[in-house]
This record gives sequence, C-alpha cells and structure tokens, in this order.
Amino acid sequence: MAAPALNRRAGSVNSIGSSPTATPNSSINNNRVITCYPELDFRSGTRIEELNRLIQEFSKHDQREYDDQRALEIHTAKDFIFSMLGMVQKLDQKLPVANEYLLLSGGVREGVVDMDLDELSPCSRGTDYDMDFTLLVPALKLHDRNQPVTLDMRHSALGHSWLSLRLFDEGTIGRWKDCCTLADHVNGATNYFFSPTLVADWFYESVAVVLAEVQRKPQRGMPRVERAERNGTVVSIVLGVGSSRMLYDVVPVVSFKGWPAVAQSWLMENHFWDGKITEEEVISGFYLVPASSPSGRPENEWRLSFARSEVQLKKCISPGLMQAYQACKAIIVRLLAKPKAVSPYQLRSLMLWACDRLPTSYLAQEDYSAHFLLGLIEDLQHCLVNKNCPNYFIPQCNMLEHLTDEMAMHHARKLALARADPTEHLRLAIEHTKTANRLTLELQRRGSTSGLPSPQSELGAGDQHQSDDRLAKKLQQLVTENPGKSISVFINPDDVTRPHFRIDDKFF
Repeated sequence: MAAPALNRRAGSVNSIGSSPTATPNSSINNNRVITCYPELDFRSGTRIEELNRLIQEFSKHDQREYDDQRALEIHTAKDFIFSMLGMVQKLDQKLPVANEYLLLSGGVREGVVDMDLDELSPCSRGTDYDMDFTLLVPALKLHDRNQPVTLDMRHSALGHSWLSLRLFDEGTIGRWKDCCTLADHVNGATNYFFSPTLVADWFYESVAVVLAEVQRKPQRGMPRVERAERNGTVVSIVLGVGSSRMLYDVVPVVSFKGWPAVAQSWLMENHFWDGKITEEEVISGFYLVPASSPSGRPENEWRLSFARSEVQLKKCISPGLMQAYQACKAIIVRLLAKPKAVSPYQLRSLMLWACDRLPTSYLAQEDYSAHFLLGLIEDLQHCLVNKNCPNYFIPQCNMLEHLTDEMAMHHARKLALARADPTEHLRLAIEHTKTANRLTLELQRRGSTSGLPSPQSELGAGDQHQSDDRLAKKLQQLVTENPGKSISVFINPDDVTRPHFRIDDKFF
C-alpha cells in the first residue's frame, strides 16, 4: 500500500531534478536550503492533496440529499413492495406469515450481496433508475436453533451448502416439496433438497401474478411498475413514483439465527470491531442466498451470506475509508466490467481485511482517503496476480479460485493502468456519476412540466395531506441522519399498512 509520507521533506533542489510533479518552495535555515514539496504518490506522481479533493468531489455527487418530496416517494415505493410481498404470501401460503426482510441500500449490481450473477440485464443509474435497493426475503426461516448451525456442505464448494428439508416440519415440507430436488436418504426415505433455482422460478412467477393483478386494478397513489424482470435468481423491479425511479432487486433467501459452524474459527480471531460492537450483534444471523459456485450444481447449491453482520460492521468503518471504497468501487465497476471477473463484493472483503490489518488510529485520519484508495487498488491487484481473495468471514474460501491465469492477469494489467494514473480514472468516475445525476434531473424536469402525478397529489387533501407532510419530514430526517445505511424491516402480511423498520440499531 502507498503509505502516507511526511508533508515536509528535506533535500536539495537538485535531488529531485526537474520533475513536473514537484513544486518546490524553498526556505533558508542555518545556511541550508530546505525545499518543501507537496506530498506525492511515488508510483504516479499524483499529488495526494489532489486525489483527496477528487474523492471528496466524487462523494458529493454520489451521495445525494433527498428533499421531502423524494423521501415520500421512497416511502411510497417501499410500502408498495411490502404490500406486494404480502399478496405473494397469500397466494399459496409458502412465505412465512410474519416475515423479517433485510433492506440494503444499493442493488445486486453494486455488490451489496455476494451473488455473482452471470447475466444481468443492461440497467444503469440515471438512464433506467435513480436509486437502487436490495431486499432479502426469507422463504424459509430457521430461527429457533442453537448455534453454531451445521449445514450440509458435503456436496458443495467451500462457502456454499445444500439445504435438506429434513430440518423442518411436515407442513413446511408439504408446502415446498415442489421447489425441491429429490435424493434417497441412507435410511431409504426420500430427502428433499431446497432448490435455489426452483425457488427463484416460483418466486418470479408469484411476483408476476401479483403485479399483473395489481396493475389490472390500479389504486390512487400506486407506483408505476416500469420494469419487472428476472435476472438469474433475482427479481428486478423498477418503480416510478412521481418523478423518481427506484430499482428493487428482490432475492428469495433462507434466514438463520445464530452462526454457521464453518465460520466459527473466525470468531476466535481479533478484529477491528472488538469493543465497538458486541459479538451478539455481529453473529445475530446469516443467510443462504440463491447463488452457486462456478463448479457447483445451481439447482442445489446455496451461498452463505453474512449481509446482516456486514450491516453491523459498517458502523465501525471510518468515513475516510468508506469514501475511498466507494470511489474505488466506481473505478473497478467501469474498468473491469467486461469480461466480468471481479465483483464489488470482493473489494468490500479487502476493505474489511484492511480494517483488521491496519491501526484504527491510522484509518481514522480524515485526510488519508487518497492513501486508502491507492491501497485498495494495490490490494485487489495483488489478489488478481496471486488468484487469491479470501472471504472475510470464511478465510479458507478463495473467491478468485475459479479464474483462469489469463483472466486474472488481464484484469491485473487493467488495474495497473488505474494505479499508474488514479486521477484520470477518478475523474472519469466523477463524470459518469454527474452524467447519471444530470439524466435524473432532466427526467424530473420533464415530469414536472408534463404533469406527472406525485404521491401527495394522488393521496388526497386535508388531513391526509398534513399526515403525509409530517411523514415526509420524518423520512427526510431519517435519510439525512442515516446516509447509505441498511434497513431491517418487519412486516405482517395481514396488516401491510403498518411496517416497522430499523436503521441499524434504531427502531421506527
């Protein structure tokens, strides 16, 4: 990693020569000429101060503030999604009656969860949507079992598992056996293995039925369903509310309380979050998401996800490092997009490893974002060269093991270009973000001039309007106080009018 250097360096002018990256400022001390140079990145010659400025500029454009109107539109779309899921539950009673969803800011494309979908439909912020979310919807819950949880990993790659319904009661087996693959158990009984692909088939078909029914009988104030499609095992829905477009990547998952046995040794190590949050918060639960390993059987293999834990760990990451991560993610998403071999989720793992490796006092430095950005690029390049990127929670699981030597070196060379000129790549990321925001504003202007209805205008006047205004102000306060945080939501499908949601450890 490019370690921070002292702001003032001693030496003669001739020791630097006529480097175009140096701007000497000389002073005389005891008949010696002391030349002060700005802090530079040794590899690229870039001024660290300039890199810090660009990261701040990127953050300004990437993290947008929402006014009351936008906050209410977000709330309206969220309620529509929860109401739709309540209707899915009532179709065939497969989903749990009282369910707990995990709502994450950012879509599957942003690496919010470790999915690695091979084929995602073309969809980009600004052109197709203004903001994106990932919603994990438990199809099954194992919430009453003691930890650690032992999973059936005999047939799957490390970090993945099959799931037998023998863990559940006869009623659950009866509801879900049409979404299972069959295998004979040693005692001669039929063993039902919960199939991620069959569950995804059922989930998409159920969502499509509900959306068709809702659109057949639209209600006042209801969002426009502008797009609803399947991307592998994910259902992607773009909703239009007023002049806002929101992408929801909805993922059917299996939810567990406790902690998997395969990650038990990770708890024995020292971590950056020790003393900042409790172990109970970190190991409160995990998921199985519908994603197989490159060599696994997609119809049977689920991937372990620690998204719930990551929400807690995020609270312990310094703002400077988080800004550098977001900027680095924007660079690699554009640079390493085709052919896709590296996921933003892998970059997140590297950030968590860095938090364990480096002193907290160093990571807390507000003006070190440039060093963090350069270090993350170097870390990822090192992982590609060695074809080794350990999962943060299961270190023995190598997330780049499936890459060919040619693919790994191809992407490592691309990263070398970014490392040699980070300012240019960061400026491109800034321009891309500004363009997306500009497209969004143009759409909003067209919407306002064409008379597109807003939630306030459609929901009525008088007391209802005052209530919505109070709600909008409350939501605006929540958004302002909790930028980029993840939200855990509890909703009763029999009463979709009263969702209860949590932003980290706050309940509302």
